[in-house]
Amino acid sequence: MIRVALALIVAMALAGSLAACGKKGSPEPPPGKESTYPKPYPSE
Repeated sequence: MIRVALALIVAMALAGSLAACGKKGSPEPPPGKESTYPKPYPSE
């Protein structure tokens, strides 16, 4: 039972650390630069 509880705690800690990563909101290009996305897929 202790192993299950420990595994659950470790899984929750890992999931929490991944959920905290990343930027909130829509990405914006740096000042003075134009957005180049979305790019069209190159055709051959």
